[in-house]
Amino acid sequence: MKIGMTLPVMEPDLDRKVLRDWTVTIDQGPWASLAFGERIIFDNPDAAVMLGAAAAWTERVEIVTTIFVAQLHNPTMLAKQIATTDMLCDGRLTVGLGIGGREEDYLAAGADYATHKNADLQGRVEAMRRVWAGETVVEMADRRVGPPPVQKGGPRMLAAAMGPKAIALASQWADGVCGMDFGPDPEAIGTYFDMVRKAWADVGKTTPHLGTSFWFAIGDEARAQVETHLKRYFTWVDEASRDAIAASAGFAGSLQDLRDVLKRIEDKGTDEVQLIPTSSNLDQVKRIADIIG
Repeated sequence: MKIGMTLPVMEPDLDRKVLRDWTVTIDQGPWASLAFGERIIFDNPDAAVMLGAAAAWTERVEIVTTIFVAQLHNPTMLAKQIATTDMLCDGRLTVGLGIGGREEDYLAAGADYATHKNADLQGRVEAMRRVWAGETVVEMADRRVGPPPVQKGGPRMLAAAMGPKAIALASQWADGVCGMDFGPDPEAIGTYFDMVRKAWADVGKTTPHLGTSFWFAIGDEARAQVETHLKRYFTWVDEASRDAIAASAGFAGSLQDLRDVLKRIEDKGTDEVQLIPTSSNLDQVKRIADIIG
């Protein structure tokens, strides 16, 4: 099982030094991948711009979006941004896509919330792949939208699909899934992966990439750290729901506890897990690197 680390893009008071230090440390460490996602109404950096920085600041590690909300973007422009990143990182890019869960972000981006559907996502993926194939997108301009991606046909595409219907639709276009577990609960992750395997088998496709992720903190104040992060992150839900999530979600414990949880997740046939930090302090990342390395 590969283990990736997420940049602390949802933490407050970020600057160039913090993001670059994290990016370089992940690239130099035992991590298989570096990940980050997007929001609009929040103090996080823009995901497309962050892709360029990650590509420039790294040499080895795979770069993963977890996730782009496809409906917030024009598919042709998103395809061009992704292809540019794939060029800059020499084919080290994997693209996670989903429909998101925040109407406020759709409104802020000028996107139609009526497109908040997995069927619409599938159509946008198909449009992006046509761009990467070099097909004409404007009838009066019989020329391609470049640059072409380094990876033939475009980067690997993963779906942030969770429910049975979303997973079934994702099996039509995705190379696998980039799931999210609030636990982390290895048994729930295993059940989720069984649904994904079945959906892929039902359409006659080979074994999908099975990915998951979860928030973490280690040390004596781990639970308080996770709670602080989640209360700040879940701005779009009511206070009671936010407090309930913050009190129970994510991993909070010792390095040995984390090692044990990762082993149990690996036993479910997981291909990759992305750890999501709840602090911008690099110390915990360095400590975890010791047990992974």
